[in-house]
Parts: sequence; C-alpha cells; structure tokens
Amino acid sequence: MSVSVNLGFLGVFKYYNFFANSFAELLSNFGVNGHLTTLQIILPVGISFYTFHGLSYVIDIYKDRIKPERNFVNYSLFVSYFPLLVAGPIERATHLLPQLQKPRIFNYQKSVDGLRQMLWGFFKKVVIADNCAEYANQIFNHSDQHNGWTLFLGALLFTIQIYGDFSGYSDIALGCSRLFGIELLRNFAYPYFSRDIAEFWRRWHISLSSWFKDYLYIPLGGSKGGLLMKIRNTFIIFLVSGFWHGANWTFIAWGAINAFYFLPSLLFNTNRNNIEIVAKGRLFPTLSELFNMSVTFILAVLAWIFFRANDLHHAIQYLDAMFTNILNVNSLVEAATFVTKTIGFALPLFTVLFFVVEWIGREQNHPLAKFAISWPKPLRLFLYYCIVMVIFLFTGKEQKFIYFQF
Repeated sequence: MSVSVNLGFLGVFKYYNFFANSFAELLSNFGVNGHLTTLQIILPVGISFYTFHGLSYVIDIYKDRIKPERNFVNYSLFVSYFPLLVAGPIERATHLLPQLQKPRIFNYQKSVDGLRQMLWGFFKKVVIADNCAEYANQIFNHSDQHNGWTLFLGALLFTIQIYGDFSGYSDIALGCSRLFGIELLRNFAYPYFSRDIAEFWRRWHISLSSWFKDYLYIPLGGSKGGLLMKIRNTFIIFLVSGFWHGANWTFIAWGAINAFYFLPSLLFNTNRNNIEIVAKGRLFPTLSELFNMSVTFILAVLAWIFFRANDLHHAIQYLDAMFTNILNVNSLVEAATFVTKTIGFALPLFTVLFFVVEWIGREQNHPLAKFAISWPKPLRLFLYYCIVMVIFLFTGKEQKFIYFQF
C-alpha cells in the first residue's frame, strides 16, 4: 500500500498528463479523435526525491535493514530534509536516519570544509551552469538558424550546464548539511573524467544510480541470470532512469541511448575496468587515458542533445543539421564568431579554470577540499573572496534581481 501511494502521487502529479497526451496521440494515428482530460496542477517541489525517500524507507523495513522510526519528527525530517529536495542526493534511511537520531556536536573543521564545498557549488551553479544555459538556450531554441560546429557548441554548453547544475546543487546540499553535522551521500565524482561509459555512470548522479541498482536492478535478478536477463535489466534501469528525470519521450530516448552505450561493457565484462580515478597520483593522464576520456565525453555530449531537445523530432533535426555541415569551414567560422561576439571570453576562461581546478582536486571529495590548503592563510582567504566576487559579478540577470530585492 505504501509503495502504491508513493508511486501514485508521483504518477498523478508528474506523469498523468504525459500518458494522457501520448494515448491521445496514439488514438489519433488510428483515426480516433480522443480528448482525454489533463490536470492543470502544479508539480510539488522535490516530489521525485521525497517519493524515493519514502519508498526506500518502507522497502528497507520490509527487508529488515532498519527498524521502523517511532519519532514522527525524525521520520518527517528524513523524508523532506530541505538541502537535498531540489536536486539530491537521494538519501537512504539506513544512512540518514541514524544521524538524525543521535545528538550532533558542532565541528569547526567539518564546517569550514562544508563552506568550501558550498562555495564551489555556488560557483558551478551560478557562474558556470547559469551562464552556459543562457547561450545553450539561444542555440537550441533557434537551432534551425545554425548548423555544424555552432550546434555542437550548443550541445557542449548544455553538457557543461547540466553538470554544473546537478553537481553544483549537490555540493551546496552536502556542504550545508556538514554545517549541521550531517554527512549526505556523495552524488558526483568528476564524471567527465571517466574513461568509459560504465565508469561515467559510477560517477554521475551516484545516489540515483545506486538507488535503482539496489531497489530495482537487483530485485529484477541483477546480473545473476543469463546474458539476456542482464541486457533486459540494464535497459529497464536506464529507461526508468531517463523517465525519472522528466515526462517526455526525449528522456526515455536518452536513457535508451545510454543503455546502448553501456552494452559493450556488459557484453565484454569490462564494466569494472576503471574503478580508481584517472591518473591517480599523477598530474597528467597518459595518451590512452586522454583518448578514452575524450571519446566518453563526446558520447555523453551526443546523448545530452536528446535530454535538452524539446521533442524527439527536434533532437533528430538537431543531430542531422550538426553532422551535415560539421566539416564545412564556414560552419567553424560561424561557431568562432558566436563565441567572440555573443559569448565573449570571460565564460570560456572561467570554464577552463573550472575544469583545471576539478582536475587538480579530482582525488578529493570536492575540489576545494585540499586545493591551496598549503597556501598562507591571507592568500587562501583572498582566493575564496575572489571566488565570491566572481559569483556575484557573473550571476545571471534573474538571480541578480532576486539578490537586489533582498
């Protein structure tokens, strides 16, 4: 009953209109004029997250992993813990509830580390993601006016945007929680430095991937059955993961594409080849590692086009126009002109610095954990103040308006 109620709320608020419209379109293909009533309702903030929290809690009790929580305040706090409701991570009752049940003592070092992680999260979200979104939207919303390299630039900008959005929010949530003496699950571990798709999915939205693995993939049989069962379960996981992100066929297509990407690792049993972070203990990767990272990154860029497109037709048109003229010199000139005249040089510079800092700090839980830690304190504080000023100066217009209202 609890699983049905949780999925029922999610289905009604998030997916009812999608299924109603899709069914009406299916009927129209057979000449039947179907008018299904849709719901004019507002999607509750964070419903996907607290629905999964409630599901994991009940399932863990059923599996005897935890005991029922008798304190309603602790239970409510676990389900609706505010730092993670917008973009995760998806917490487990076995991990978060015990932390809520015991007294928490302020820890200065953890709090400082939490503030560092929040600072980097705001930089990723406000400076990188929000500014990349502005130009990615320009290209995607007028994709019929561009071709070749400009469209690839739009896909690249969205690739950086979505990482900055998701991981930035997660960093803010983890850092904020550390101020309260609570450690949340790590959600991103430098996924764009992955050497294959299997490693990418171990590092991208970790809490979601592990949730689906424990509560869907393993109950379906996991990897214990034959090859066909493994392939079936893999596709189910990726399709459901795509559908979880949004009620649109583009998200399902994005999940299917990533399932196909994952198949070679599954078929040749290479999905555990790259466990450690790339170039561990070294400053530079080998040529082989650099090549593998580049291929994996480009595959991710192509898949993100479906995630961002308005519909499947838009995604296919976008890809067709991008590859049709990508070898044209004029297309490269157009993209370069878009960068110099529309984007400018500040965003590319900060994006390069962003990835450099992430690369240097890739062996830590977050890049600023050890970055510049050996510098003299005044110089280190100056670095943090510079990041704060960049966050303020390069905040998008909408966010600046909100700040000035306060």
